[in-house]
Amino acid sequence: MSLLEEYRRSLKAVDVEEAVDLAVYRPLGFLLVKAVYKTSVTPNQISLFSILIGLLAGLGYGLGRRSTVVAGAVLLAFSIVLDCADGQLARLKKNGTRFGRLLDGLVDYSVNLSVCLGLAVGLAPETHRWRWALLLLATVATYIVHSAVLDYYRGRFIEAVLGTESEGEDEVYRSVREELAAVRETRGRMFRKAFLKLYLRYCELQKRLAFRRREEPFRSGVEAEEYRKRNKAVMRGWTFLGGSTANTWFIAMSLAGRIDLFFWGIIVAANVWAVLMYLLQAWIDRRMAVEAVS
Repeated sequence: MSLLEEYRRSLKAVDVEEAVDLAVYRPLGFLLVKAVYKTSVTPNQISLFSILIGLLAGLGYGLGRRSTVVAGAVLLAFSIVLDCADGQLARLKKNGTRFGRLLDGLVDYSVNLSVCLGLAVGLAPETHRWRWALLLLATVATYIVHSAVLDYYRGRFIEAVLGTESEGEDEVYRSVREELAAVRETRGRMFRKAFLKLYLRYCELQKRLAFRRREEPFRSGVEAEEYRKRNKAVMRGWTFLGGSTANTWFIAMSLAGRIDLFFWGIIVAANVWAVLMYLLQAWIDRRMAVEAVS
């Protein structure tokens, strides 16, 4: 097997990957995977290391000095590479576990929370702190909404083209329920129980979104390849609302010393982009709906 083929095997569905992941983070993650492939390093260990690096990035922002902010930006980029590498290693070695899937989901939330707390503590101006707080809250809210919207359209695309649910939603949901049932029979382990309960609620929310996908009748009359052809470009557009893209913009503005531009880029530019993608997607959906019933 060639190196390029092995790299492709380490990826998820390419059509739904973020462009910055394909261009930067996945290749770097693959180099890391190749370095540790023959060792005893596991995907879960890489995930935990990614969280640790992300927490250190948040600390760098929290200290608030120019040098520590730059260090925090570099560490955040490294954390994203590690977050990519854990899944790539699991796919190549075929040794992913249900807890690993849960842990991988925890990485983004814990790292982003750490960085947001660092921003709130270390970089808030001495004057107009309430404005800074409002900007930060608006940015976080926008990020959450964009993540949910991207998950929805990404899942819809994968289900229509590949005939499977995004990232094995039902499998993950069953795994969480089974593990939670097993842990409930044991004493202690309160943190694990609380985490599994919280993640179960998240899975239930995702399943409700998936139910909405199944209520869209126009896709039943569209062949998978035809659906992919018509939606590939807009799906690529949706991926620009992803976490890696937002974090890359954040890293760039951190290095440039213009965190304010990061806020406005997410709150204004990204929301305008989301509206444009929604209008384009609605136009494509209407055309397919008309053709499906004609």
